[in-house]
Amino acid sequence: MNTNKSDSSIVSKILRNGVLILLLIIFISIVYNFRNRQEKTAVALMSDAVASKELSGVFIRSEEVRLYSGNGIISYNVADGGKLGNGTVIAEVYPDDKQIGRNREIAKLTKELDILKKIQNPGTIESAQPSTLSESIEESYRSLIYSRDMRDYETLKKNMEDLLVDMSTYQIITKQVSGFNQQITDINAELALLKSESTKPTETIKSPRSAYFVSYSDGYEKELTPDKLDKLTVAELNSIVDRKTDDPQVVGKLIDGYGWYLAGVIDNSRKEYAIGSSVSLRFDSSADTFSAVIKDVRDEGDAAKSIIILECDQFNYDLVKHRVEKCEIIKGEYHGLKVPRESIRFADVTEADTSAPADGTEPATTTVNYKGVYIMKGEQVTFKKIDVIYEGSDYVLSKVHEEDSSYLSLYDDILIEGVDADD
Repeated sequence: MNTNKSDSSIVSKILRNGVLILLLIIFISIVYNFRNRQEKTAVALMSDAVASKELSGVFIRSEEVRLYSGNGIISYNVADGGKLGNGTVIAEVYPDDKQIGRNREIAKLTKELDILKKIQNPGTIESAQPSTLSESIEESYRSLIYSRDMRDYETLKKNMEDLLVDMSTYQIITKQVSGFNQQITDINAELALLKSESTKPTETIKSPRSAYFVSYSDGYEKELTPDKLDKLTVAELNSIVDRKTDDPQVVGKLIDGYGWYLAGVIDNSRKEYAIGSSVSLRFDSSADTFSAVIKDVRDEGDAAKSIIILECDQFNYDLVKHRVEKCEIIKGEYHGLKVPRESIRFADVTEADTSAPADGTEPATTTVNYKGVYIMKGEQVTFKKIDVIYEGSDYVLSKVHEEDSSYLSLYDDILIEGVDADD
């Protein structure tokens, strides 16, 4: 009796241990297969790419250097990149820098006086209401933040003045202050003293025409001109450096119009860049992106060292800081499904003719060899076509075809290994 129970217990243990071992083997097999599959697949996800090349760009513009006697200290009335009209005063020359300091203080006090007078204007105070001013203050503040974020510093100054006027007017009508008459009197007295001590400039430099101004010269103004674009060589472009002359007579230079050119040496072995194509330019010194057109592409026998000339009509202060600057030429920006290059295969796909025969017979079929990838769909392997819009070093981007299930779709499990090219 006891022997039978003992035998039965041993058999039960053996069976139980056998089941546990079998379950363990199955679990290990599942984990192994899962990991193995994960290593050989990649999920199709959206990605961005930029087709671009970097080069050392040389700015070429119509420029004219302006000189003065070289005696005295220059006080500029126009900032770099500022626009000039015919007869606009570019700069004034004084015997020493004392008068320059006075002029700056006079300009500062005059600006403060104008703002105070605007606040004190009876018409402004009589028509102002606290609720209206509160809304105006909020609006001025939002505009100020927007101008700051957009790097629009001219508008930013105006926003600051508007905000100051609104806040000061609010203080007056809510009786927080009685007014600014005393401040106006003090500023007028200070201005009168400064003007009494002022001296006239020994020289005044004016602009002979409409142009843009830069307060330096680099000596390339007569060499790098638009009419010499077709004579530029690779050696010449590579020899140009960013510099500023130390000529004591130089006031600065005038730049005609908005139009300018950028020249550089680029690898065009793959014929990626052609005359007339539109591109974008991005410089290290500017947060902006500039639209340009390729005016010329030529080489001296080696396409890997091609001269490229780009034309642009956008202009700002950042673009006049240098003669030579690192630049990125952006040919295109792309958005698509990222596909590992090693997963790409070719397969014959049989397709039916979309135009059904008039006699009601079965439509004809054609076999087309498509570029694509194999994907895992459950336990099945399926071929999906890809539409390549960008090629990177180890991946491509495929255009999304949402209405065509024969193309690769978002979140498809791309099989990287395990399928031969002729499968």
